[in-house]
Amino acid sequence: MSWQNGLTGFFAGLLISIVTSPVGVSGAVFLLPVQLSVLHVPSPAVTPTNLLFNIVSGPGALARYRRNGQFTGPLARLLIGGTVPGVVLGAVIRVYALPGPEVFRLVAAAVLLPLGLWLCARALRRGTPDRPPLSRRTILGLSVITGTVGGVYGIGGGSILGPILAGRGTPMTQIAPAALTATFLTSIVGACTYGILALTTTGDIAPQWTLGLLCGAGGLIGGYLGARLQPYLPENTLRLLLGTLATALAVLYLIQGLSPHRHGK
Repeated sequence: MSWQNGLTGFFAGLLISIVTSPVGVSGAVFLLPVQLSVLHVPSPAVTPTNLLFNIVSGPGALARYRRNGQFTGPLARLLIGGTVPGVVLGAVIRVYALPGPEVFRLVAAAVLLPLGLWLCARALRRGTPDRPPLSRRTILGLSVITGTVGGVYGIGGGSILGPILAGRGTPMTQIAPAALTATFLTSIVGACTYGILALTTTGDIAPQWTLGLLCGAGGLIGGYLGARLQPYLPENTLRLLLGTLATALAVLYLIQGLSPHRHGK
């Protein structure tokens, strides 16, 4: 890996995490296109590299949220209880059923598009009252599903469920630390699963360690700064920004996934 790629990865992790950590998103969901299109990380190694980013970057935002006294309530335990087994299943699916980069882009688009549209809708409908909060059983079930998707996509799972909880009345001050905690722990489990699969399967399955560590180092700093800024940032503005970016990336991946002969790997 060249020093230019390492520097690019560091600053990408830094800038993305500053924007995403205030709303409980690790940043891996937006770091993925940088790894694929700019840094040219092969598939499926890009997924465990993204999980490595989550592991290194996560403690930055979590340390700040802990200092703010925001680790209260059972939400984090519910998310962890569902996303941990889900991420293992997702890793197995990713390696054995979705190894090709074109298929992976379509899977990424399927995750990003509803996430982006949901964020935009909630940000634009400011006067719309939130729906009743989800039950514990529903949250647990959704956590299993999102954990599986996160294992395929390399984002841990908690960052997918966060926007759903926000739309159902859960305060962002509770969602952000809980979602990042779930993402951090499930990323550890997911990375270990990919490491085990790499011992028994051929191909680019193991993470690119140096790049993942450098991206994570940037995310560690950016996550702390973003969590510190959360009380001062308009929630609707952040949701609209993230939603627009996620939707744009989904459209890009749909184009690339449906035209693989024009976009190479």
